[in-house]
Amino acid sequence: MAEIGIGILGGGYMGKAHAVAMSSVGAVFNTALRPRLEMVCASSPESAERYRQAYGFARATDDWRVLVNDPKVEAIVIATPQETHREIALAAFALGKPVLCEKPLGASMEDGAAMVAAAEASGAPNMVGFNYIRTPASQHARRLIANGDIGDITWFRGEHTEDFYADPQAPATWRTTGMSNGTMGDLAPHMINAALALAGPITRVMAEVETVHKSRPGGEVDNDDHAQMMVRFANGAMGSMYFSRIATGRKMGYAYEISGTRGAIRFDQEDQNALWLYRMDGPESERGFRKILTGPAHPDYEPFCQGPGHGTGYQDQIIIEARDFLRAIETGEPVWPTFRDGHEVNRIVAAALAASADESWKNIEDF
Repeated sequence: MAEIGIGILGGGYMGKAHAVAMSSVGAVFNTALRPRLEMVCASSPESAERYRQAYGFARATDDWRVLVNDPKVEAIVIATPQETHREIALAAFALGKPVLCEKPLGASMEDGAAMVAAAEASGAPNMVGFNYIRTPASQHARRLIANGDIGDITWFRGEHTEDFYADPQAPATWRTTGMSNGTMGDLAPHMINAALALAGPITRVMAEVETVHKSRPGGEVDNDDHAQMMVRFANGAMGSMYFSRIATGRKMGYAYEISGTRGAIRFDQEDQNALWLYRMDGPESERGFRKILTGPAHPDYEPFCQGPGHGTGYQDQIIIEARDFLRAIETGEPVWPTFRDGHEVNRIVAAALAASADESWKNIEDF
């Protein structure tokens, strides 16, 4: 059992989640590598010191270069705004340090491509933080599909819908400025990643991207409120996705439905410990969707709890993610999703934005 010094850039919402995950992952999964919270970086000395004390880091800084270059920081978690990802990641890879970066990968296609190139040139372990697909229920869905339990996929429907901007009088903030902070930059990547994980590569896309509330108290809005996409998968399946930050009543509407030639699957993150499965077997009079409550028989559930139906939560997804990152460092083997996998999501987002602008289908291979 060996220690590894962890540096986390950003101490807010996701910085805290990663700090808690790194503090807990060794006990939960009995990992060979045991994280040591070495340093946290924030935007000011005061906030950095506050996070250091709150989360248990050894040291704090307000300069990301100090953290990246410190020899006691052996692996890096980037949980800062998207426009900062590229410079930090490139500096870390130049030193051969492993990087876990929150989604989306950078603030542009150019950022993502540069980060992939740097990651692969360095050979250092790299991973993008798509946590929702790691729930035991969604991992079980992937296993069912891979085993052929629902046959060949014919159709996929996905959404990532929330309502934190459903009120037109909600004030303008940093979230209402810059496309990387809009719905296509913030929410869409999670469900696009899920579509790729569950149904496979996407070959072309048609989309509509819209700003519903163009002005809010305190400023104008220059990014999107919601978007819809039609897609074709490489396996021939049809698909559609909807993303929204103005979906009144939806709090964590990360949901999907998949139809196959022998069955179907449904999932909703607001009920993340349940998976609905339909099998085309037995008499028609007895067929129907069956609710499966997750338990120790499902992937990555038992390390948290031995009781079926007791459930896992959001923080547990981040702990699973931390385990996977440590495994990549320990073994030297890539763990999905790598930076290249994350950049595939960027390509689809770029294609969708172009499709919306031109009102035409776009081939992903052109992006």
